[in-house]
Amino acid sequence: MLKLSENPPMRSPQVASITELTGEWWVAHTKSRNEKSLAFDLLAKGVDYFLPLVPRTIFSGGRKRRVLHPLFGGYVFVNGNRDDRLSVFQTERVCNVIEVRDPVELMTTLSAIEKALDNDIAIDAYPFAVVGRRVKVMAGPLTGVVGTIARRNEVERLYLAVEMLGQAVEMMIDTSLLKPIDE
Repeated sequence: MLKLSENPPMRSPQVASITELTGEWWVAHTKSRNEKSLAFDLLAKGVDYFLPLVPRTIFSGGRKRRVLHPLFGGYVFVNGNRDDRLSVFQTERVCNVIEVRDPVELMTTLSAIEKALDNDIAIDAYPFAVVGRRVKVMAGPLTGVVGTIARRNEVERLYLAVEMLGQAVEMMIDTSLLKPIDE
């Protein structure tokens, strides 16, 4: 178990935001519990990646510990060229590489997740993408982010779906900051 300071960076350190990356995106489906190790390997090889990590409190050995867990367990988002893709397979930490069919949609969602994490907004993985009203955040640190609004446990939440993984992330949000999008 890594100390908080021993985790890999969430994104390649050469960039301040994943929106600066210009290569092709794909998703590396890692072997079990190999997300951080793959990120360290990619860091050493100079391959750009995005591994959203969220803080968790766990109990281990009778102690309460703060750790960082991958938001999407088993997946690392990789950006690069054909040689970089080969480097990913050479790590022997990857089971499969998933092609990105709609890179614009993926980039929009990942940059929204990155923005939420950079602003210390508590987000959590949600087991499926909620079908509901699409909204746009009109104020605050997530201004411009588009997602789906839903209600769970009497609290409004904004869902950002990574549809190709069949998963989404959720965050609590004040509905007065939202404007419905007409589709």
